[in-house]
Amino acid sequence: MSLNGKNALVTGGSRGIGRAVCLRLAEMGAHVFINYVSNPAAAEETMKLITDSGGSADIAAFDVADADMAQSAIKTLIKEAGSIDILVNNAGITRDGLMARMKEDDWDMVLDTNLKGAFLCSKAAARSMMKKRWGRIVNISSVIGFAGNAGQVNYAAAKAGMQGLTKSMAREFATRNITVNAVAPGYIVTDMTRDLPGDIQEKITAGIPLASLGQPEDVAGAVAYLVSDDGAYVTGNTIHVNGGMYM
Repeated sequence: MSLNGKNALVTGGSRGIGRAVCLRLAEMGAHVFINYVSNPAAAEETMKLITDSGGSADIAAFDVADADMAQSAIKTLIKEAGSIDILVNNAGITRDGLMARMKEDDWDMVLDTNLKGAFLCSKAAARSMMKKRWGRIVNISSVIGFAGNAGQVNYAAAKAGMQGLTKSMAREFATRNITVNAVAPGYIVTDMTRDLPGDIQEKITAGIPLASLGQPEDVAGAVAYLVSDDGAYVTGNTIHVNGGMYM
């Protein structure tokens, strides 16, 4: 599962699932671009973890929801590195609230970052992949996009929309040897889940057949398979990494 000679861009790569993906791809030999928008210290920490382990990485600061910024940044990366061979659309935010009380801005912000951001980055990076006639795009979806969740209509809509985006891109890019897939994590141990009250964590765990929350490395493993030669004949599909809570 070597990625030697490949350049990978991971959006939202500074911490959590994104950090685990960056570390795994670097371990496999890829040069990793760590994207972030608001936490430079976390991005620097991720890069240090990679370089201290003998890997290669750079930081790419831009907002995936800003069309001009995202396309300009990716164009610059391609010009400097020669190509973007692997794109992992992981950047995402939440603005939770019951639909009846949800502000339009909270809807727009989540859709812009979680769904439009994946579209913008894929559109920009795919140009490089099409020229090389090789590429891997992985969209980080969520179990919420399949099962829904009260208080998260914006997040659920964005993650569900990512499934249609994934399948349509897979059909469009297949003739250029570019695969497009999704990974849908369940509840994973991140900063967000660590802050949940103990009784809420217990309730969540009780609904998971494997009786535990997942680790970011579990998601990174699925991504690693999809971007490697082992996953070369898989496209337009979703790998669910959720301990069995959604089957």
